[in-house]
Amino acid sequence: MKPSTGLVIGKFMPPHAGHLQLIAYAQSQVDQLFVVLFTKQAEPIPAALRLAWLRELLPGVTIYHIDREFKVDFDDPEAWAFWVRAIRDVLPAGPDLVLSSEAYGDELARRLGARHVLVDPARCAVPVSATQIRQDPLAHWEAIPPPVRPYYVRRMAIIGAECTGKTTLARALAEHFQTVWVPEVARAYLLARGGACTPDDLLIIAREQAGQEEALARKANRLLICDTDLMTTRLWHERYFGPCPPEIQRLAGERRAHLYLLSAPDVPWVADGLRDSPHYRQWFHERFQGELSARGLPHSVLTGSLQQRLAAAISHVAPLLNAHESV
Repeated sequence: MKPSTGLVIGKFMPPHAGHLQLIAYAQSQVDQLFVVLFTKQAEPIPAALRLAWLRELLPGVTIYHIDREFKVDFDDPEAWAFWVRAIRDVLPAGPDLVLSSEAYGDELARRLGARHVLVDPARCAVPVSATQIRQDPLAHWEAIPPPVRPYYVRRMAIIGAECTGKTTLARALAEHFQTVWVPEVARAYLLARGGACTPDDLLIIAREQAGQEEALARKANRLLICDTDLMTTRLWHERYFGPCPPEIQRLAGERRAHLYLLSAPDVPWVADGLRDSPHYRQWFHERFQGELSARGLPHSVLTGSLQQRLAAAISHVAPLLNAHESV
């Protein structure tokens, strides 16, 4: 007969494949599993985000969140008293088992009147730690669950005026780097409506573009290629309808790519039924340059033939996949 209840605790900063393996094993050993997330205010990954990740990753598991300042010192009786008191606040009775990959589990279980089950302490099954992921997430990409990947994925956006090869470049870059790309929502949306566009349409487009980006970030292979971004939507609103509404401004301001590639209007303009601003290409190009500079966003300008643009784009994007980032 299985023990009734089990407990797994952690900071889950971030939750990764090793955590999920431990929790899956824990679930197989007890009738009911409790997971306790411990967080502190100054930690690098927001507590609310970690809690949301756990809730998505662990449907059906009871998750408690303890957000208090605490000291990790296994030689300090006061530190132990805090841990036990905090756990008792959410679990007045039990658990029967404490499951962990850590040596401290023996003492924690003893103080809780439980039995400790040590699970893969050498981390042979999933040889990674949350610290290693924070230090170099791209090197440990396969251990990062899909809901967590948008937090770490490298994002690059191709922006520019009409008919400057952005979609072709996005598709080619995604193929080169073996990842996914986010198509321009506006094109499919407006084609389905005969090309007519209103301010309300641009708001819908902005929301959908942001949603598509987040959805595809979960599927990306370290790098997410975006064919346009919400800066473009904001400038199109400005061009056609005047000042942008607050929601589009907010959505655009919240999103920041690691790199912007601005495709210059030095290629012939080709009409396709939607493009209608051949005389505004230079205006858009200059507005993009002004926005990128004013916001201090990392960017490069692509010029020349498609082959020249693609070669330059690859050379600009490749360093993103070699950079280490601790967050």
